[in-house]
Amino acid sequence: MHRFYADETAETSDTFLLSPEDAHHALHVLRMKPGDEAEVFASGNRYLAVFTELSPACARLKTVRPLPSAEPSLSVTLFQGLPKFDKMEWIVQKGVELGVSGIVPVPMIRSVSKPDEKNMRNKTERWRKIAREAGKQAGRCVLPDIADPVPLSGLRPYLDALDAVVVPWEECSSPGPKAWSETHPGIRSLGIVIGPEGGIAPEEIRFLRELRCEPITLGPRILRTETAGIASVSAFLSLYGEME
Repeated sequence: MHRFYADETAETSDTFLLSPEDAHHALHVLRMKPGDEAEVFASGNRYLAVFTELSPACARLKTVRPLPSAEPSLSVTLFQGLPKFDKMEWIVQKGVELGVSGIVPVPMIRSVSKPDEKNMRNKTERWRKIAREAGKQAGRCVLPDIADPVPLSGLRPYLDALDAVVVPWEECSSPGPKAWSETHPGIRSLGIVIGPEGGIAPEEIRFLRELRCEPITLGPRILRTETAGIASVSAFLSLYGEME
């Protein structure tokens, strides 16, 4: 079944409007028509709805019934050391599919990519579009936030808002995700800080420790940056019962 995010500035208690872009997609690409059903995500909820009006000027749906939420109870924010842009696109897509609440790109000392402000702004907008499409595909009721890039020195407000933050680091021998989770039962929000292609520099690890971030291991194998984040998200969501 096709899925859409409602235009929340125009929704009512039982009626939703789609953005012009989604209306065009539904009408001209998907060839949908009034009377067709679709899933609609609005205000953090998921509904079965039916098109009551569908034209180039307006796409309106009416609620049929609420559907179960697919959102995890553990909120995971991925702080991704800025990698090459093709890798970041893949990380955003898979992270959203898995269930992250947000992704914060973090330029680090060993980041290979050093974009200028205009290029970075364009890339961030593209990542948000990728997140939106991935959210639809995965049935995400809440569209994860893709933040503007934040330097490591500016992470404190983000990290302080979380129950705990881990840093998978190749030089850490213990604990791993399972052992760490056993000593942190019942947390509701978790941050995961991943280094870029060149890894996290020693001074960055020291800074993160000062911010109460806890280094962990992902085992004896060295993972690429695009693998480490997705593996970490998968492991913690599984350990906290979100993949049952």
